[in-house]
Amino acid sequence: MLTNVTEAFEWTETSREWLIAKPIEAASYIVVALILRWVAHRLIDRATKRSGRRILPAAVRRNGDVQVLDQARRDERNAQRRKTIASVFKSTVTLLLFTWVALTILTIVGINVAPFIASAGVIGIALGWGAQSLVRDFLSGVFMLLEDQYGVGDIVDFGEAVGTVENVGLRVTTLRALNGTVWYVRNGEVLRVGNHSQGYAVAVVDIALARPVNVGKATRIAEQTALNAAKDDAIRDDVLETPTLLGVDSTTAYTVTIRVTATVRAGSQWGVQRYLTQRILSDLADADIVTHDEPAATTEEPTGTLPAQG
Repeated sequence: MLTNVTEAFEWTETSREWLIAKPIEAASYIVVALILRWVAHRLIDRATKRSGRRILPAAVRRNGDVQVLDQARRDERNAQRRKTIASVFKSTVTLLLFTWVALTILTIVGINVAPFIASAGVIGIALGWGAQSLVRDFLSGVFMLLEDQYGVGDIVDFGEAVGTVENVGLRVTTLRALNGTVWYVRNGEVLRVGNHSQGYAVAVVDIALARPVNVGKATRIAEQTALNAAKDDAIRDDVLETPTLLGVDSTTAYTVTIRVTATVRAGSQWGVQRYLTQRILSDLADADIVTHDEPAATTEEPTGTLPAQG
């Protein structure tokens, strides 16, 4: 009889531990993890929603025109960037907390977690080795977002692919070329990127004059024409600083090349360049100054990829 009572008492204690103590302990860890997850997500949201003051080039700051920065495009770009960065950090926090809770609960029920940790390490190494390109794409995408190398609406040059950024993901960036082609560029394959839309740009106009030529007269006409053209409605909103005549840039046996530059809104340099070239050539022709049939090379717009400006 005493033996039965003792066994019943021991069974009751065991049941109490498994039915009450251990579930409560496991539930407390789950609640703590959920609270930590909620707090971390709120902090991440607050951190990513802060719009830090961007350091802009002097030319842009002096202009004072809000439209110069194309606020709508910048807002869209920043919104997607913040959303993607927040998603990465939230997923990382959730994964770490849930992994901690799972290992803790296994320890509570008396299961040795050492083999699980060792197996996870081996599996992680195997996956990392087998999916190196995927990991490289993901890490490149994270650093690209953190460094703000480019964003939605930017005109970028990846070498083989050039166009306007339509979507920025952690693994793939989507570009739209001028002819409508959509390029999907893996972030891990991007070794260099040229961004035509950050801050400001410079329109470079090279005019090749046929020898013999009165260089002084030609440069005076080119400079005055550029200054007047910068005030035209067609390009006035794009020009950030008055055009500058740099003078003679190069000479050959048949030509003398003069150069005019203008600091303009990012992405508008090709349209301004075309407009200034047209105006300068027209005024030089009116002054009976002959230009060469093959003007010297200048900063060219990549063929068939970038949108027309102006």
